[in-house]
Amino acid sequence: MKKLARLPTRSEFAHVTDWVFDLDNTLYPHHVNLFAQIDRNMTAYVAKLLSLDPADAKKLQKDYYRDHGTTLKGLMVHHGIDPNEFLEQAHAIDYSIVPADPALGEAIKSLPGRKFIFTNGSVAHAQMTARALGILDHFDDIFDIVAADFVPKPAGETYDKFMSLHRVDTRNAVMFEDLPRNLLVPKALGMKTVLLVPQNLEYTFAESWEKSNDTDEQIDYVTEDLAGFLRSLLTDL
Repeated sequence: MKKLARLPTRSEFAHVTDWVFDLDNTLYPHHVNLFAQIDRNMTAYVAKLLSLDPADAKKLQKDYYRDHGTTLKGLMVHHGIDPNEFLEQAHAIDYSIVPADPALGEAIKSLPGRKFIFTNGSVAHAQMTARALGILDHFDDIFDIVAADFVPKPAGETYDKFMSLHRVDTRNAVMFEDLPRNLLVPKALGMKTVLLVPQNLEYTFAESWEKSNDTDEQIDYVTEDLAGFLRSLLTDL
């Protein structure tokens, strides 16, 4: 597993003009575990759709997630579901458990250049989450699964759509993510890459393939503290 990296210096990011952030388990810490609610909703949806017991529904849900990038994409491919209905039901959750993070908000606000949320979730989910964190107003745009035509990360065509839409020069951009496989394309495109990991590297609710390892060459930096990482880039501005 990748170890926590030293904090970077501003000079290492002086060229960055576009800051791209995943949403879940990236803009808020893993231990908040907001996604657990979404996970339960998706399992319930699969169980009802296919008349499966909860255990079988959860297994199929996770198989689709692993094989297709999202459970949604797997359900669209194999069962032709309405993606908008799925997203609405999956994101019917309690956002009050997300704590406001003024330090993160101040750090993102102070970054030079444009800031984006790039998520496999929906705009509505991203807005609710970012609003709870107190950081929504600091972003230039949210690129969601609908904008990606329901083709999720890590598909290369989805990154291409995002970069083309916002005219991002990948040589001057950085991607923050919690899933190592979602950093493969950004790294290949010339972006700097930062992996967000749980505090003390305690993966208590992740699939084995979601965790990093020492062979993940697509990862430039690893941190468990996004606000602290960003602050380190602002100290000599």
